[in-house]
Amino acid sequence: MKPPTRKPFSEACERNRLPIAEVLSPTLTVGRKNVLEIGSGTGQHAVFLARRFPECFWQTSDLPQHHPGIAAWLSDSGLSNIGEPVAMDVREPIPGNLVGRYDVVFTANTLHFMAVSAGLSLLDMAWAALKDGGCLWVYGPFNRNGDFTSEGNARLDAWLKLGDPERGIRDLQWLKDNAARTGLELVQERNMPANNLMLQFSKRDIAHPQPV
Repeated sequence: MKPPTRKPFSEACERNRLPIAEVLSPTLTVGRKNVLEIGSGTGQHAVFLARRFPECFWQTSDLPQHHPGIAAWLSDSGLSNIGEPVAMDVREPIPGNLVGRYDVVFTANTLHFMAVSAGLSLLDMAWAALKDGGCLWVYGPFNRNGDFTSEGNARLDAWLKLGDPERGIRDLQWLKDNAARTGLELVQERNMPANNLMLQFSKRDIAHPQPV
């Protein structure tokens, strides 16, 4: 018999899950919401937030190599309002069955782990996945006016670039400008612990090509 997959664990998820839930609460407690999480990572956020907001259905997604760990968290949770991870690579077209299906797209600590081109594709994918009037929530560290907001973020950026020079903390204005070009308008900005931000974008009903 194959041994069960050991659950991965992120201390950052453990620290930030409650502040994230508090910011998401007004969005996720008004009627039933279908939520797509892009880049579910360990699966910790998905389990915590699906349990906290039982009226929502939380769909996990990530690269296939992360699926066993996510599935282990889901299996132990016993929750029925959370979906097994779907294969999602922001560099590829969004699966057709996900287009226009979700009220909310959520992504946490993803953009700085991606190349710029992949980050732009993530915005395209979020726009395509959302229903008209839906919203994208982005959590993570961002620079302001080209400057790091803390020494810790500067160290994180340097560490990311050691692994891949195309990774790094993005500037908030870069995200706002490219989101706007995608059809996502920034409607709320919240300061979070450890020099992070929670950013809410609303989908505008405009003609937009599918990501390629």
